[in-house]
Amino acid sequence: MSGAEFVPLSLPPLVIGVLAAVACALPGNFLVLRKQALIGDAISHVVLPGIVVAFLVTGVVATWPMMIGAALAALVAVVLIEAIRRLGKIEPGAAMGVVFTAMFAGGVLLLEQSDTSSVHLDVEHALYGNLESLIWLDATGWASLWDPAALAQLPDEVLRMAVTLIAVSGFLWLFWRPLKISTFDAGFADAVGIRTGPLGLGLVVVSAISAVAAFDAVGSIIVIAMFICPPAAARMMTNRLEHQIAWSIAFAVASAIFGYVFAGYGPLWFGADHAVSAAGMIATVSGVLLAIAAVIGPCRHRSGAPIS
Repeated sequence: MSGAEFVPLSLPPLVIGVLAAVACALPGNFLVLRKQALIGDAISHVVLPGIVVAFLVTGVVATWPMMIGAALAALVAVVLIEAIRRLGKIEPGAAMGVVFTAMFAGGVLLLEQSDTSSVHLDVEHALYGNLESLIWLDATGWASLWDPAALAQLPDEVLRMAVTLIAVSGFLWLFWRPLKISTFDAGFADAVGIRTGPLGLGLVVVSAISAVAAFDAVGSIIVIAMFICPPAAARMMTNRLEHQIAWSIAFAVASAIFGYVFAGYGPLWFGADHAVSAAGMIATVSGVLLAIAAVIGPCRHRSGAPIS
């Protein structure tokens, strides 16, 4: 895509990027605080073969087949990890590393050997997503926002990510108090009757839903970056959980907006004649924001301090 072809900016990809970033950053806050941040990375690796198999079986890239395929892949991963841990008598972390990398490699091989030319599903899109092409072809201006016929032609990913964000927000709102207590003091949570096991599993499931919903549009790179970078940067800005959530949302939105704009116009500012990957640039901006927070964040030297 040339730089000249990238003018003007399109609203739907920007909205999708923002929704995906926030939907991953919200549960990412609890994963970071629970020292489970790499679960987002693991999910993005494990779901790939499940999504590819779902496409090969159904012939379409749709939400429910993707969810089912990803869930089955996650189940296979759990069984394999436990089998390797017991039979090989190795640490769980090593077993996870073997399974995650093997399954991701298997998914890449499946993509390479399958005919996915009719849809946006290949190795490049698995990594970088399909954000730039999710444009609203029937939009004729701001009036299209009130035109039912034009709204019907919005990219499906807009509604998918909006529903996902609402579901994730609803889960955190509904279980806010038990999540907060179990995150900081699991022993006390057990003592007062909070079922920490199912609650932790629910958090992982919600994270997986966010990752799978975002996978087709933004690829695994943004998913991994958004689970970790905005929450980690937010943790360096405050020692209050509510404020951390707000900071993480701000960082996620800023990463999506500035990353998308820089991907389209940044190269032109430096004399290049083509745009770069929006997903890659969004992930890069999120990393830069994390680096800035690590340098100037008021809590950067107290990241292990108690949080309330």
